[in-house]
Amino acid sequence: MGPMSAPASTLEDAIQAALATVDDPEIRRPITELGMVKGFTVGDGTVQVELLLTVAGCPLRGKLDSDITAALTKIPGITSVTIDFGVMDEEQRKALQTTLRGGGGASAEPVIPFAQPGSRTRVYAVASGKGGVGKSSVTVNLAAALAKRGLSVGVVDADIYGHSVPRMLGVEGKPTRVEDMIMPPQSHGVKVISIGMFTAGNAAVVWRGPMLHRALQQFLADVYWGDLDVLLLDLPPGTGDVAISLAQLLPNAEILVVTTPQTAAAEVAERAGAIAMQTHQRLVGVVENMSWLELPDGSRMEVFGSGGGQKVADSLTTTVGASVPLLGQVPLDTRVREAGDAGEPIVLVAPDAPAAKALDAVADKLAVRRESLVGKPLGLMVNARR
Repeated sequence: MGPMSAPASTLEDAIQAALATVDDPEIRRPITELGMVKGFTVGDGTVQVELLLTVAGCPLRGKLDSDITAALTKIPGITSVTIDFGVMDEEQRKALQTTLRGGGGASAEPVIPFAQPGSRTRVYAVASGKGGVGKSSVTVNLAAALAKRGLSVGVVDADIYGHSVPRMLGVEGKPTRVEDMIMPPQSHGVKVISIGMFTAGNAAVVWRGPMLHRALQQFLADVYWGDLDVLLLDLPPGTGDVAISLAQLLPNAEILVVTTPQTAAAEVAERAGAIAMQTHQRLVGVVENMSWLELPDGSRMEVFGSGGGQKVADSLTTTVGASVPLLGQVPLDTRVREAGDAGEPIVLVAPDAPAAKALDAVADKLAVRRESLVGKPLGLMVNARR
């Protein structure tokens, strides 16, 4: 008996299963689950798919085309694929928004998922006392290093006036809006949002405190981050409005202080870290950047002095009454700057460089997830106030 052709229902099931393996590049969930597949027809080895984009002119349309084609042509008997692109109407976008927010309707008030009880996302706010210590370079390299380990990572460029994260991570795309939700662009496996994505060219941002607070709130609540393992926030230098807003919006955030070995920088960094006493946030540790310059003969030149990072760690340990470790010392390396300007973090393009190894070691310490305390008695005694 000759070979029999597969029943139509079986072929249609195989096509449906193949489409379910294709994720939307921005949302990172199956296109079938998101209601993007309006339907498909099959005949003579050709599959014609009707696909609904979230917005007209979707920048990732080409990737969807190639991913769907690759998935369907793996099915025996399918030789070609054509895709007819349409656009979701308002009702379909609202349904998508409801799906992504887990119910509650499109009109439900956005909440900050990372501030909810039971959130498993580690939130690190990268702070410094003054500018020029390499805080943003540390942030983007830690993000890339954590993503390289297979973690789901997001970065909020909360340095509204001095935003630089998109360039350093090589993010060129703009966020996509679905109703009142924002889909963050990605680079090197890291989701990124920055005020620089909403301004024309290199325009300056001239805002007062309430507007800064609202911008940070939108970045946290209106952006669809998905299930993140780690969220990093690149804070502006000092202890101003954004640091205060962060404490209100994300009281569970852990503070990572960046300093240089210079005494003047260390003293200012201590003040930035000590704000945790007032906000009741945990200090996860200190990173000393630009620790030394390695010379060709193997010796080290301490361009900015020495001991600043350990001094900050020791001082903050005394101030908060809990261990605040020095997590790492990152040597000076021109490749850190070159890689940042090129949008390619050094931990990815030159992983054997001493600076990259130091940053990778810090990422290892941050990647360790603490055991959840949800539902566990802590044995704390509370004294009633008189």
